[in-house]
Amino acid sequence: MRSLFHWRDCVSRPRVLLADDHQALLERTTALLSFSYEIVGAVSNGQELVKEAIRLNPDVIVLDITMPFMDGIEAARKLREIGLSAKLIFLTIHNEDEFVRACFDEGGQGYVLKAHMKTHLVRAIEAALIGCTFVSSAPAHRIGPENYHGA
Repeated sequence: MRSLFHWRDCVSRPRVLLADDHQALLERTTALLSFSYEIVGAVSNGQELVKEAIRLNPDVIVLDITMPFMDGIEAARKLREIGLSAKLIFLTIHNEDEFVRACFDEGGQGYVLKAHMKTHLVRAIEAALIGCTFVSSAPAHRIGPENYHGA
């Protein structure tokens, strides 16, 4: 019997870069993900994120929107401009439609509310790795992949 293709057939442990300006959240996120993913770095602002993403070339970037020096949406824009192919998963407190749209417009493949991190973050990463999108907020469901018509 032939099994369905799964990203783990090609990649042993996807490399993940974390970006959030709260050290405690970076630690919790690392603890949550480190069993299944290789955490290659953790940064606290958007400028560091761009620099480290270029240097490390991760498979996935889990990033906050609100960070000092450069927000996550602007950092995502810069990463897309330079052609980095990492999957972008936004992990945020923002539950407003305009943030969800902005994140998808800049190449986001996942949008997870921090309140749902334990149950949704791994699912969002898994979805992104197979080319799908994931949203966990109520407004995001209204403009999710089936309704979203971004650039």
